[in-house]
Amino acid sequence: MTDPLARTPLFDWHVARNARMVDFAGWSMPVQYSSIVDEHHATRRAVGVFDISHMGRLRFDGAGAGNFLDRLLTRRVSGIEQGLIRYSLVTNEAGGILDDVLVYHLADAEKTPFHLLVVNASNRAKIVEWVRKHLSDADGTTFRDQTIETAMIAVQGPRALQALQPIVDADLVDMRYYSGQVAHIAGHSGIISRTGYTGEDGCELIVAAEAAESVVQRLFRTGEPFGIQPVGLGARDTLRLEAAMPLYGHELSESIDPYQAGLGFAVQLKGRDFPGAHALAEINERPQQSVRIGLELAGKRVPREHYSVLAGGAPIGEVTSGTFSPTLERPIAMAYVQPEYAEPGTELAVDIRGRAESARVVALPFYHREDN
Repeated sequence: MTDPLARTPLFDWHVARNARMVDFAGWSMPVQYSSIVDEHHATRRAVGVFDISHMGRLRFDGAGAGNFLDRLLTRRVSGIEQGLIRYSLVTNEAGGILDDVLVYHLADAEKTPFHLLVVNASNRAKIVEWVRKHLSDADGTTFRDQTIETAMIAVQGPRALQALQPIVDADLVDMRYYSGQVAHIAGHSGIISRTGYTGEDGCELIVAAEAAESVVQRLFRTGEPFGIQPVGLGARDTLRLEAAMPLYGHELSESIDPYQAGLGFAVQLKGRDFPGAHALAEINERPQQSVRIGLELAGKRVPREHYSVLAGGAPIGEVTSGTFSPTLERPIAMAYVQPEYAEPGTELAVDIRGRAESARVVALPFYHREDN
């Protein structure tokens, strides 16, 4: 017998809106409500709302929390100004990526500082175990997995701030990108951050599980004039792929290091000692075996994960994610290829079920929003 799927606090809300539910990382999640293309365009043109409660939320309290996370993550934490959020990685001793994460440095209503780590749903158990393995009583840090007791909701799109502002007591326009704060959201205490995974502006909200449905109902009332729509995992994937945001299990894994993935900016080695630091210092000094690139295809056939990338008919890499881009109206893909084929403009091909389809290397991301 298989274990029953976990349900987010918004499960009934999804079902009531006829969402098609699927198993994603052990959670019952909405893949789409209407159509993936409609939901994609709603996010690019108006407001899309995503239930991302399946993602892990790990809280760290105590005077030593910043220093502990310094010794766990590839990027410095102790120097993060309160109210800011930083993208970072968790690596194993060989320098492979265990997860990519967001680390928040916030203060609660009593002005007591704390850190929050948001991790991928598929890696939550692994990262919780990794934290416990490295945390000791001497660290002056307490750790709690808050995933089940909270909900997380993403509000994304060019009109997202307009839809959200009436129900929060934070000034969203003045909130910096990659910043956050404890705030009241539809009358409930929670966390709001100006972050996202779509390439659009917007915010992500964390509230108590029992408040989630009330918050979403209020949001949809205020967002109705702005074209607000619920969005499932299907469009979330096409959106993040257009924005060239890596997905764990596709562009990221324990066999891929940060430099291959183009995430060297998230690795700070000087004066640091975290799992994988010594290995990454060595990796950074030698030529890469493969690097992440973007591909645009000339035809209409869509490249999929594991399809071979070809140069002169010979395999030189592999597709990690591919889709038909609703915004660009052409097939796109990310892939890992040998470095000598990574220059934008390089003409390659993708083997799609036995036929070589013409492809061209392009700079990432595929999509830039107008205000970038």
